[in-house]
Amino acid sequence: MERERRKQALLAGLTLVLAAALYYAWSTVGLSPAGGPSSAGPASRAAARRTSGSEAPSLHLNDLESERPEPVGSGRNLFRFESKPGAVAPVRSGPISAPPVSPGPSGPPPPPPISLKFIGTLERPERSERIAVLRDAAGRLMSGREGAIVDGRLRILRIGTESIDLAYLDGRGRQTIRLSGG
Repeated sequence: MERERRKQALLAGLTLVLAAALYYAWSTVGLSPAGGPSSAGPASRAAARRTSGSEAPSLHLNDLESERPEPVGSGRNLFRFESKPGAVAPVRSGPISAPPVSPGPSGPPPPPPISLKFIGTLERPERSERIAVLRDAAGRLMSGREGAIVDGRLRILRIGTESIDLAYLDGRGRQTIRLSGG
């Protein structure tokens, strides 16, 4: 019984809200004198309500027939790009110089180029391993596989058939060295 009373109260409340929404919509849209919806906005309807039904607002139609001054010709063509006839471009004196450009913050200098030569590879098929053979400027030979450190400062990144990729230990200065054979 209590549940049915709640349903009826809720239905009555929803009906009141719907009725209020319909009344608001009807009052803001309004009807024109012909009985259909009006095309004028709320502001013009409010102005019409302020005036009495017998008086029409004054339109001053006589002002439309009065004589107006003729436009003065300026000699300007809006569809062509040109300067005014009396305008002269300003003349600059002296040399034109660009403002000085600051070099900006410079980072650390790049690492020196890698001076090793790639002279060949050794392959160990039983371990499927490749070892690169390198030579420095003094003629010393050194070798290592991928990931190994050579000359105490370089890491072998990749060993290919025709080249090798080396980089400094900190990751800078990556360089590809071609197979020189000698």
